[in-house]
Amino acid sequence: MPLDAICLQAVVEELRPQLLGLRIDKVQQPARDQVILLLRGRRLLLNAGANAPRIQLTEIVRDNPAEPPMFCMLLRKHLTGAKIAGLAQPPLERLVRLELDVTDDFGRPGRRTLVLEAMGRRSNLILLDGEGRIIECLRRVDAEMSAQRQVLPGLYYEPPAAGDRLVVIEETEEGFYEKLSAANPERRIDAFLLDHYFGISPLMARELAFRAAGETDSRLCALKDGAALWREVGSFLSAVRESRFTPVCLRREGRPAEFSCLPVAQYGAAMETETYGSFSQLLDAFYEAREQQERTRQRGADLIRTASTARDRLRRKLSQQEKDYAETQNRDQLRICGDLITANLYRMERGQGRLVCENYYDEAGGEAVIQLDPLLTPQQNAAKYYKRYTKAKTAERYLREQMAAARRDLEYLESVLEEIGLAETEQDFLDIRSELREAGFLKKQGKKETRQRPAKPREFRTSGGFQVLVGRNNRQNDRLTLKEADHRDIWLHTQKLHGSHVILRTGGQAVGEDDLVEAAKLAAWYSQARESGNVPVDYVQVRYVKKPAGARPGMVVYTGHQTVNVTPEEALVKRLKIR
Repeated sequence: MPLDAICLQAVVEELRPQLLGLRIDKVQQPARDQVILLLRGRRLLLNAGANAPRIQLTEIVRDNPAEPPMFCMLLRKHLTGAKIAGLAQPPLERLVRLELDVTDDFGRPGRRTLVLEAMGRRSNLILLDGEGRIIECLRRVDAEMSAQRQVLPGLYYEPPAAGDRLVVIEETEEGFYEKLSAANPERRIDAFLLDHYFGISPLMARELAFRAAGETDSRLCALKDGAALWREVGSFLSAVRESRFTPVCLRREGRPAEFSCLPVAQYGAAMETETYGSFSQLLDAFYEAREQQERTRQRGADLIRTASTARDRLRRKLSQQEKDYAETQNRDQLRICGDLITANLYRMERGQGRLVCENYYDEAGGEAVIQLDPLLTPQQNAAKYYKRYTKAKTAERYLREQMAAARRDLEYLESVLEEIGLAETEQDFLDIRSELREAGFLKKQGKKETRQRPAKPREFRTSGGFQVLVGRNNRQNDRLTLKEADHRDIWLHTQKLHGSHVILRTGGQAVGEDDLVEAAKLAAWYSQARESGNVPVDYVQVRYVKKPAGARPGMVVYTGHQTVNVTPEEALVKRLKIR
């Protein structure tokens, strides 16, 4: 869910004492909609994306582009060294103003304001000067896009127009009963609340309906009187006015589904409730997986399209090859037809359309009906059947080789698609692109490409102190397993599923069962089985892992392995991760 106005108020109340007085050391823009202000080791994230607008302190280190965007460069010019003087939110508006004291090039003090409009698809990040004029904004809005409100450099900033609904925290008991008495009794309770009050989210409207009437879709007529509903609304308003907030995340089957600043009971046992120590921790946990998916969608879209197109083409080709191969298995019938025609030449005449003769290959002594080409002589018809037989015999050998190659390429492309889904940084995508280019699935560019330094493997440390390395792509898997790992190290991989190569560095020491299980859980997490349970993971010493001649990157064979069944745990991955 997007950050609603009340949750935003809770976040602002939490951030204000932590941010006031801090100076901005650096400005980063890791993604088009994200700006990060570095404040004495803290990272303040301002996200103006349509699906996840928010402000928070974040612990997640995001990869920055090689060349900063122009908006980032402008923010650096105006905000580097600025001191945070204020953090404010208009009453229950999804808008935050970050007031900043700055000093210009001549040492004169000034004021800048960074405005975050966290309003879904209309979200924006706007930099204002001391007079309230717009210096620049993340998204420019001209008259063609909106006749009511333009957001352009040089214009005075005008906040979004307020609606005609009453701000919910301004409601009184008398006003509430007046609205309730005038409402349609068949109106749903949550719809009634959303129709009359500004600042309340659909989730909280359903929650108030559930608490008052026992069902989220209850209608006003289900209430014996309005006292029960006002009791819940009044309790809710008191919590908001007194800033009694609790960071709550609702999980469905282990995945974050909703979050709230107040306890939510409407889902019952259908969702698990987890309370966090701060709203920043809650937002990091809630949006981390979504940001990963969005990053993959944006940066890896062309790679996914290329790999998927090549995979689908291979599937069609393999299907046709299997069909042709099945036809070659009936080639003996072609030879028999040629033999029967040759044995009955004395009975045949030119122009004959078919031959009916005794089939001496049939133990029961039945007849054979052989179709002929009337334009050919009997001898030519026999030669034609022999030629088709020889062609089918040769085709079987070539088709078997081509099908094996197609299956290898198909398996390889499936592993590449899995890599793209697990990619985390810009360098990961560059490495995968280079890998596809070398494999021949991407055309090489005409100009000479700048050589990029490959990303380092993911690094973890087990509870027993052993280092674990996890490959990021197929080429790195090969390098990690076949070149960098010691022959005494332990190699782990999910059984018969695509995934990363995992190396448990032992240094020749004995490894405890707990360390081995933790490494196996890492192998399961970085594989197709991430969302599964009881995943079989094979493990063996590196010395028993070999790469077949001509195999695609990442493809190996191994012998003498053992198997352990584990269930991937995201919490364990985060706890063991070093980089």
